[in-house]
Amino acid sequence: MKEIDKIAFIEIKNGQILSTRSRGKTKYYIPGGKRELGETDEQTLVREILEELDVQIKNETVKYVGTFKAQSDGAKEGILVKMTCYKAKYEGILSPKSEIKEIKWLNYNDLNIISEVDKKIFRFLKENGELK
Repeated sequence: MKEIDKIAFIEIKNGQILSTRSRGKTKYYIPGGKRELGETDEQTLVREILEELDVQIKNETVKYVGTFKAQSDGAKEGILVKMTCYKAKYEGILSPKSEIKEIKWLNYNDLNIISEVDKKIFRFLKENGELK
């Protein structure tokens, strides 16, 4: 079974989670992306969030949340996405950049517009009382 290794940024405010929609896509995804060769989780997180949201992650605040796996959207059956999630503080103002068309704050009622792996993350956050 093939896995796509991704790192995700979990930002929650007022019971809602930061999500993004890329150009040409209809679903929303938790921001982040694929690791480049030789990168650590933290390096991937910092690079991806700067590229997508134009903010600088404060390295000393990065905290592991969990790792989640599910069928990859749009991929053939059996290709999984592994999403390793982190929370962190950041400097700057969130702004869509690069392939990101839109930033949106979602809650647990938005399961119908997110990816399969994000659904698992939303359920985890809801069970922990972090997501409305």
